[in-house]
Amino acid sequence: MGWGGKLGLAAIVCWFAFGALGAWAANCTVVQAHAPTAAEAAFLSADYDKAVSLYRAALKETPDDAELTAGLVRVLLREQKTQEAADTVEAALKTNANSAALLTAKAEVEYRDGTPWEAPGAIALALKADPCLPRAHLVLARVARLTSRYAVAKSQILLAHQLDPSDPDIRGEWIWTLPTRERMAELEKYMADKTGDDAEEKHREELGLERMKKQLSEPHKACRLTSTATSTEIPFVALLYDATHIRAFGLEVKLNHHSSQLQIDTGAGGLLVSRSVAQHAGLTPFSEAVIGGVGDKEDDKGYSAFADSIQIGNLEFHDCAVGVVANKRFPDGDGLIGMDVFSKFLVTLNYPGRRLKLDPLPPRPGEAATAPKLGTGDTDDDEGPAKGASGADAAAGKPTAAKANPAVAEAKNGPFDRYIAPEMKDYTPVYRVGHGLMLPVALNQSKLKLFILDTGAWATLISPGAAREVTKVYADDSFHVRGLNGEVQKTFSADEVTFAFAHVAQKIRDVPSFDTSKLSKDFGLEISGLLGARTLSLTTIHIDYRDGLVKFDFDPKTVPTVP
Repeated sequence: MGWGGKLGLAAIVCWFAFGALGAWAANCTVVQAHAPTAAEAAFLSADYDKAVSLYRAALKETPDDAELTAGLVRVLLREQKTQEAADTVEAALKTNANSAALLTAKAEVEYRDGTPWEAPGAIALALKADPCLPRAHLVLARVARLTSRYAVAKSQILLAHQLDPSDPDIRGEWIWTLPTRERMAELEKYMADKTGDDAEEKHREELGLERMKKQLSEPHKACRLTSTATSTEIPFVALLYDATHIRAFGLEVKLNHHSSQLQIDTGAGGLLVSRSVAQHAGLTPFSEAVIGGVGDKEDDKGYSAFADSIQIGNLEFHDCAVGVVANKRFPDGDGLIGMDVFSKFLVTLNYPGRRLKLDPLPPRPGEAATAPKLGTGDTDDDEGPAKGASGADAAAGKPTAAKANPAVAEAKNGPFDRYIAPEMKDYTPVYRVGHGLMLPVALNQSKLKLFILDTGAWATLISPGAAREVTKVYADDSFHVRGLNGEVQKTFSADEVTFAFAHVAQKIRDVPSFDTSKLSKDFGLEISGLLGARTLSLTTIHIDYRDGLVKFDFDPKTVPTVP
């Protein structure tokens, strides 16, 4: 099974480097701010239903208006009406196949629909038709970031902002490329305007701004490795359902020298512990946070804190961030440890041997080897953060001196594009959004859908919509799907599905199924399910978070029996 998107993205980036840059320098003009139309004003006020009605009314008057159609498509995507958006843009393209605005809207639909490997083709055609179209560069930035091409992503969002500084989507993502103080000032301006963001998005922006203010007023040292070891092997801890049955696997983690058992969870981000664990470890609240996950209840309140010391195996880190859930208990262990905390390491989850191995990542060409650190959210990864994420000056490529050569500063500080070291040539590229790793999975040797690698989910799960495309689905309340947001009330079963991904295939009968629309909204693209521990624990998983690469080793002779 091939992985779509890798060659397509490389081709479009290459075309852009030789084509659109020249066109931009010579011919592009900046889009001037203008008074919004009635439909645009409704959208900016987050009144999406009204905006849809106004766009449709305007299209009755001028049915071939590509800009109106593209605007309608964007509102439908905000309403999570992906199929309606796809039908709308495809119908318009039948009579206006070369429209840059419609081709860009098509790429936006393909991205949101969970087929981002399709989007580069539409982007290439859009940029060929109009190299100066700002939103085409915005979509290219999103696809580049998704595929761990962070330098390309940053250059594209900067270009999009130069072309149209008033587009709220472009402006929202551009803000996160700025140094902290500038970012705060621009974010405050952005939040004061009508930008089309809903109440949930605005709340997260408020929390992000408050956290940045707190970090400046009460600065902490950067999370850092203080032990001499840079590699380690750590045995798994069995988290038991009862005296004889394993519910999950975890790691022994000491927070301020107080031991806790945290579940290994590739579907979670950072370190997340219960309030009782935080209190025993003496963790004091630093800033408010929103805690969300699978389940039908609303997101819960939590807070971030800083641990003076975190010990994992023979590695010790100081001054690292920890998330705390205020009002919930974890069903498995004392909390979660997302494997993205080891994003500066090469991570090996050896499930047959029940051990975690951490090694330094291969240095990029011309880069000196450095001691890894813990990626707990208070420090930056290599990626340029998306709208609503957090990031710092180094990730934004801030020059180290006022008269520094920008190219030298960029090469030193990043962001960087994916690097596939020679020893990792047999790894599979995956998509990454924040802590989430996703890869295309072929269902019953036909439909290709995006699934999250989630060792925190014991079973492999599928959305009813994706399942219905390949097998029979029926209501089934005999099993329970539960996450940080409580239990899922409406569940289904998919009759039989073979999941094939990265040279691994598994046939599963009676696959648990639930609505994944909340996950899809949170990640910004369609998520068709979770590859859970009962599938992933048959393998040894190698993960390079920095470059968005994974490898699965499967040896039937070493598969453990899980009671």
